[in-house]
Amino acid sequence: MSKPTHGSGSGINWSAVFAFPNPVNEYAARITAGLVVLLAGLTLLAGSGWGLVLIAGGFWLRVLFGPRISPLALLSVKVLAPRLGRARLVPGPPKRFAQGMGTLVSTTALILFAAGAAPAAWIVLAVLIAAASLEAFAGFCLGCVIFGVLQRRGLIPEDVCEACNNVALRRS
Repeated sequence: MSKPTHGSGSGINWSAVFAFPNPVNEYAARITAGLVVLLAGLTLLAGSGWGLVLIAGGFWLRVLFGPRISPLALLSVKVLAPRLGRARLVPGPPKRFAQGMGTLVSTTALILFAAGAAPAAWIVLAVLIAAASLEAFAGFCLGCVIFGVLQRRGLIPEDVCEACNNVALRRS
């Protein structure tokens, strides 16, 4: 049995498996956030643990694999955003960071719910709804702002998102 080789054309290209688009269509990101708000609102109203599983699972799919296998992201990227016309491109790394924050918050809500702390889970889910609403309805990406602060403080290397640092590289 031979060992898989990395980078020689055979085996699994792990960087492609875990790739995240860069740049990202801002309209698709906002639509996905709107769908998260809808699903989270319904979950909150129904008091559904299964809704928390779906929300957290969706965030895990998006943060790990980009929009390629997340049902909400696929609906946004392939069906809804193209109906809005020409894409508005923004840097991908801050959006992936924002998805990571959503993953953390939604997974925390799920763990709290599973541990029997439903009221705390609903408070955490309300925080997620607020952040996703800012993105969806106002175009304000809280995760992107935090990414920028961390990058300016040197906690995220500048080369992670060169377009974030260089206004001339930003696309409009």
